[in-house]
Amino acid sequence: MTDIVLATVNAKYIHTAFGLRYLLANMGELRARTSLIEFTIQQRPIDIVEALLAQHPKIVGIGVYIWNTTLTRAVVALLKSVAPEVTVVLGGPEVSHEIEEQAWLASADFVITGEGDLAFRELCQRLETGKRPLQRVLDGGLPDLAQLELPYALYDDHDVAHRIAYVEASRGCPYRCEFCLSALDKSVRAFPLEKLLVAFDDLLARNVRHFKFVDRTFNLDLERSVAILEYFLARLLPGLFLHFELVPDRLPAALREPISRFPPGVLQFEVGVQSLDHEVGRRIRRRQDLGRTFENLRFLREEAGVHLHTDLIVGLPGEGIASFGNGLDRLVASGVQEVQVGVLKRLRGTPISRHTDEFSMVYDPLAPYEILKNADISFADMQRMKRFALVWDTYSNQGNFQGSMRALWGSDSPFERTLAFSDWLFTQAGRVHGISLHNRARYLFSYLVRERSMDAGLANASLIRDYADAGRNKPSDFELVSFEKAATTVQRKTIPARQSRHL
Repeated sequence: MTDIVLATVNAKYIHTAFGLRYLLANMGELRARTSLIEFTIQQRPIDIVEALLAQHPKIVGIGVYIWNTTLTRAVVALLKSVAPEVTVVLGGPEVSHEIEEQAWLASADFVITGEGDLAFRELCQRLETGKRPLQRVLDGGLPDLAQLELPYALYDDHDVAHRIAYVEASRGCPYRCEFCLSALDKSVRAFPLEKLLVAFDDLLARNVRHFKFVDRTFNLDLERSVAILEYFLARLLPGLFLHFELVPDRLPAALREPISRFPPGVLQFEVGVQSLDHEVGRRIRRRQDLGRTFENLRFLREEAGVHLHTDLIVGLPGEGIASFGNGLDRLVASGVQEVQVGVLKRLRGTPISRHTDEFSMVYDPLAPYEILKNADISFADMQRMKRFALVWDTYSNQGNFQGSMRALWGSDSPFERTLAFSDWLFTQAGRVHGISLHNRARYLFSYLVRERSMDAGLANASLIRDYADAGRNKPSDFELVSFEKAATTVQRKTIPARQSRHL
């Protein structure tokens, strides 16, 4: 039991509350009296409140993000109802902007905007001494990164074995892409490199092998990027996997050289292309040299063995379905392993809202605030594109059906062929989510045979080969899925099954 509890709701169990670990690491003399509890969005608000109050806290700090804002709202309402004496402090991206438009925030005692690494401790210290701030909304400011205690020792043995280890070498982004919260950053700041590498030494010694860097622009500072890559090159332990986010058109020779020395499969680069339409990119201030971008992608794919995770966004102002599809086809042709299709979200505080009137942008008022329609894509077509994004991810990105998806595409447009399959799947299954792997294979088999006139034997062989290539157990032969309703009449039992078990 502790006086101060830090809590948040993660989107998945494997995620770790990186920001809250910074807060805990920097609690100073209050650290021994502070605990951290993580929940997931599958849990009920009432159960979360019960777990929080079991600690008998005086102060509860909650991290609020786009994926947990609805659940957190319910948690705060319950918490203040049953324990109004507990001081509730909210922080995080979701409550750092447009505060006046979020009436539910009035339930909290304090809101810390921006980076709260030090501001939360300072608030707790003031409350301890009875110097309660007059303002409810406190600015976390931009703390000196050199003065922060790093949080990596707070990854415990369970985290190391079962969760993602997030790390960062810098904060901020110099670019002003209007859909991103980083467009509001005033500067790019770096953590002291020597101190950071010492922390990485400790993580490696504790058997951490997957490092996910959350830096927005890892390759911005060439000297630091090379130093970090060289550090890991000198420590190529079995199972090492490194994830970085890169600016796609910035890859000079000095950076290519260490990249090319990593064995295939160790590096994954997340490359935010977002749109390949020059005018759309200019409109949202996403400027990039596309010629250089594609040359860099070619180098990374063919000469360096890097796993490339590229991003495209559906719904950007002025980009229709045809333009988006052309961009996706170009990325597929470049040989990248994954094209992550995201749907535009109007994150609180981002400048993308300035295009709302001109392009008739309509967003869902509920989190995650996805676009519903705009001047170029109707609501019905936006729904089709959202289903396409999920089908593309489950069938193409996840690598389970590589050969069979190429058979589906043939020499035609991967986008158009996959969109047609997505539409068909929705009509047959009534959904595109929550379908088991084997049933996804059966649907694809049926589509290839029925709609694409592929020989059943060849389609069957292709899917079985895909299973083998993905390291899965070889299934039995696939068969055509019957979508017609059974004509037989099922006789209902006189007594329901649940009650009959007690007879």
